[in-house]
Amino acid sequence: MAKRPQNSYRFSLISSAFITVFIVLLNAVMLVTFTDEKPFGYDKIAPLALSVVIIFTISFLLFYYRIDRFMYKEVKQLYQDLEPNFRGELNDILITDNMDSLLENVKELALKRSVEIDSLKDQAAFRREFLGNVAHELKTPLFTVQGYILTLLDGAYKDSAVNKKYLERASKGVERLTYIVKDLDLLTKLEKENTELDTQNFDIVALIQSVFEMLEMQASKSNIRLEFDQKYELAIPVFADQERIQQVVTNLVMNSIKYGKNKGTTEVSIQPIYEDKIIVRIRDNGEGIEEEHLPRLFERFYRVDKSGNRSMGGSGLGLAIVKHIIEAHGEQILVESQPEIGSEFSFTLEKGNFAEVA
Repeated sequence: MAKRPQNSYRFSLISSAFITVFIVLLNAVMLVTFTDEKPFGYDKIAPLALSVVIIFTISFLLFYYRIDRFMYKEVKQLYQDLEPNFRGELNDILITDNMDSLLENVKELALKRSVEIDSLKDQAAFRREFLGNVAHELKTPLFTVQGYILTLLDGAYKDSAVNKKYLERASKGVERLTYIVKDLDLLTKLEKENTELDTQNFDIVALIQSVFEMLEMQASKSNIRLEFDQKYELAIPVFADQERIQQVVTNLVMNSIKYGKNKGTTEVSIQPIYEDKIIVRIRDNGEGIEEEHLPRLFERFYRVDKSGNRSMGGSGLGLAIVKHIIEAHGEQILVESQPEIGSEFSFTLEKGNFAEVA
C-alpha cells in the first residue's frame, strides 16, 4: 500500500484548529451573552483546556479519516477506470491522496499514453504504406497478365506471330507474382518468434562459390565480375542454417548485381572478428545509397528508387528476408554505403567445427 503523504495531515490539523477556535469562541460569546459567568475564569481553565483537546482531537480524527478514505477511494477508482488492465500495479505504485504526487502521476500517465499513441500512429502509417506497397507490387504484374490474356481472347491467339510472344510475357508476369507471394509467405514465417533453424556445420567459402556459379550468367549480362577478395584455399566452417544463409548470400549478391554499374565488381570477403565469430562482407562499386535511406533499407517493399521502376525484377522483399534470417540466428546485419562509390552489406556468423564440415 502506498505511503501516506503529509498533505492530508496538514489539512486536517489546520481545519481542526480552526474548528476548535471557532467552537471555543462561540461558547465564550454565548456564555457572556446569556449568562453572567466569565468564560475564561481561573476555575474554568482546566475544563476549557480539556474541551479544547477533546474538540481538536475529535475534529482531527474525523477530518483525517474521512479525507483519507474519500481521497484514496476516489483516486483508486479513477486509476482503475483509466487503467483497467493494470489495477494491481497501480494499487501498489500510483494510487495516492497526495495532490502533488497525484499530479505527477497523472503527468506520467499522460506521457505514457502520448508515447503509446505516437507508436500507434507510426504503426498505422507503416501499415498504410505497407498495404500501398503490396498493392503497387501486385498491381503491375496482374495488369500485365490481364492485358495480354484479354488481347489473346479478343482474337490475337489466332495470330501465330503474336500469341506465343504474349503468352511468354504473361508467364513472366505470373512468375513475378509467384516471387512476391513466396517471399511474403517466407517473411511471415520468419517473423514468427518460433522460427526453426536447421543448424549445422558447413563451409561458407564453398557456399559463396556456389552462389557465384548460380548467378554468373545474370552478372555477365551486366558485365559485373563476382569474386573473392583473396584466394581461400582452406574451408571456413560456420554453424548455421545452410539453406537460409545461402538465401542471404544470394539475395545480397543479386542486389549488388541489380544496382551495380556496368563493368563493375562484387567482392566478398570473410574475416574473423571474435574467437567464435566471423563476418561476411559483400561489397560492390555500384550506384550506392543516400544516408537518409539506410535506416529503412530493410523494411518490406521499401524502395530507394521512388520512380517505381521494376525492370530488374525481384519481389522487393529481399533485404527484409535477409534481416530476419540473420536475426533469427541471433546475429547482426550491417550496411555502409556512399552514393556513386558503392555499398557494403555485412553479417556475422558463429564459427563452426572443422571436423564436422562435410
